[in-house]
Amino acid sequence: MKAEIYQLLHVFSIILLTGFTFYAVSNPQKHLKKLLSMITGILAVLALVGGAGLMAKLGYSWGTPWVIVKIVCWLALSAMSGMAFRKSKSVVLSGTILAVGVALYMVYFRPF
Repeated sequence: MKAEIYQLLHVFSIILLTGFTFYAVSNPQKHLKKLLSMITGILAVLALVGGAGLMAKLGYSWGTPWVIVKIVCWLALSAMSGMAFRKSKSVVLSGTILAVGVALYMVYFRPF
Protein backbone atom coordinates (compact mmCIF):
# COMPACT_ATOMS: atom_id res chain seq x y z
CA MET A 1 0.00 0.00 0.00
CA LYS A 2 1.01 3.60 -0.39
CA ALA A 3 2.46 5.59 2.50
CA GLU A 4 -0.45 8.02 2.30
CA ILE A 5 -2.93 5.24 3.12
CA TYR A 6 -0.91 4.23 6.18
CA GLN A 7 -0.69 7.87 7.23
CA LEU A 8 -4.44 8.35 6.85
CA LEU A 9 -5.13 5.16 8.81
CA HIS A 10 -2.73 6.18 11.57
CA VAL A 11 -3.89 9.77 11.97
CA PHE A 12 -7.60 8.99 11.65
CA SER A 13 -7.45 6.18 14.20
CA ILE A 14 -5.49 8.33 16.68
CA ILE A 15 -8.03 11.15 16.35
CA LEU A 16 -10.90 8.71 16.92
CA LEU A 17 -9.06 7.03 19.81
CA THR A 18 -8.55 10.38 21.49
CA GLY A 19 -12.18 11.32 20.91
CA PHE A 20 -13.53 8.07 22.33
CA THR A 21 -11.22 8.45 25.33
CA PHE A 22 -12.63 11.89 26.02
CA TYR A 23 -16.13 10.46 25.59
CA ALA A 24 -15.41 7.71 28.11
CA VAL A 25 -14.17 10.31 30.59
CA SER A 26 -17.16 12.56 30.15
CA ASN A 27 -19.73 9.76 30.29
CA PRO A 28 -18.37 6.77 32.29
CA GLN A 29 -21.53 4.67 32.38
CA LYS A 30 -21.16 1.00 33.28
CA HIS A 31 -23.28 -0.27 30.37
CA LEU A 32 -20.99 1.51 27.85
CA LYS A 33 -17.76 0.14 29.33
CA LYS A 34 -17.58 -3.02 27.19
CA LEU A 35 -18.49 -1.21 23.96
CA LEU A 36 -16.04 1.62 24.52
CA SER A 37 -13.30 -0.82 25.50
CA MET A 38 -13.80 -2.75 22.26
CA ILE A 39 -13.85 0.37 20.11
CA THR A 40 -10.76 1.91 21.69
CA GLY A 41 -8.90 -1.40 21.51
CA ILE A 42 -9.62 -1.77 17.80
CA LEU A 43 -8.61 1.84 17.18
CA ALA A 44 -5.38 1.34 19.13
CA VAL A 45 -4.47 -1.66 16.99
CA LEU A 46 -5.30 0.27 13.81
CA ALA A 47 -3.07 3.13 14.99
CA LEU A 48 -0.22 0.70 15.60
CA VAL A 49 -0.65 -0.98 12.21
CA GLY A 50 -0.81 2.38 10.44
CA GLY A 51 2.24 3.67 12.27
CA ALA A 52 4.27 0.51 11.67
CA GLY A 53 3.34 0.47 7.99
CA LEU A 54 4.26 4.11 7.65
CA MET A 55 7.61 3.49 9.35
CA ALA A 56 8.33 0.62 6.97
CA LYS A 57 7.45 2.70 3.92
CA LEU A 58 9.54 5.68 5.05
CA GLY A 59 12.51 3.57 6.15
CA TYR A 60 12.61 4.28 9.90
CA SER A 61 13.71 1.65 12.41
CA TRP A 62 12.10 0.68 15.71
CA GLY A 63 15.20 1.72 17.65
CA THR A 64 15.03 5.40 16.75
CA PRO A 65 14.54 7.41 19.97
CA TRP A 66 11.54 9.40 18.76
CA VAL A 67 9.82 6.17 17.66
CA ILE A 68 10.32 4.68 21.13
CA VAL A 69 8.80 7.80 22.72
CA LYS A 70 5.84 7.61 20.33
CA ILE A 71 5.26 3.95 21.23
CA VAL A 72 5.22 4.89 24.92
CA CYS A 73 2.71 7.65 24.13
CA TRP A 74 0.61 5.15 22.18
CA LEU A 75 0.61 2.76 25.15
CA ALA A 76 -0.36 5.60 27.50
CA LEU A 77 -3.18 6.77 25.24
CA SER A 78 -4.44 3.21 24.86
CA ALA A 79 -4.49 2.77 28.63
CA MET A 80 -6.32 6.02 29.32
CA SER A 81 -9.67 4.84 27.93
CA GLY A 82 -9.72 1.89 30.31
CA MET A 83 -8.68 4.10 33.18
CA ALA A 84 -11.64 6.40 32.52
CA PHE A 85 -13.87 4.00 34.42
CA ARG A 86 -11.51 3.64 37.40
CA LYS A 87 -9.55 6.88 37.93
CA SER A 88 -10.57 10.48 38.37
CA LYS A 89 -11.34 12.65 35.37
CA SER A 90 -8.38 14.94 35.92
CA VAL A 91 -5.85 12.08 35.85
CA VAL A 92 -7.21 10.61 32.63
CA LEU A 93 -7.64 13.96 30.89
CA SER A 94 -4.15 15.07 31.88
CA GLY A 95 -2.63 11.79 30.73
CA THR A 96 -4.48 11.90 27.42
CA ILE A 97 -3.49 15.48 26.67
CA LEU A 98 0.11 14.82 27.71
CA ALA A 99 0.41 11.66 25.60
CA VAL A 100 -1.05 13.30 22.48
CA GLY A 101 1.02 16.46 23.00
CA VAL A 102 4.32 14.60 23.40
CA ALA A 103 3.55 12.39 20.39
CA LEU A 104 2.80 15.41 18.22
CA TYR A 105 5.97 17.13 19.41
CA MET A 106 8.01 14.04 18.51
CA VAL A 107 6.54 13.90 15.01
CA TYR A 108 7.05 17.53 14.07
CA PHE A 109 10.25 18.47 15.90
CA ARG A 110 12.17 15.17 16.50
CA PRO A 111 14.52 16.62 19.12
CA PHE A 112 16.77 13.54 19.14
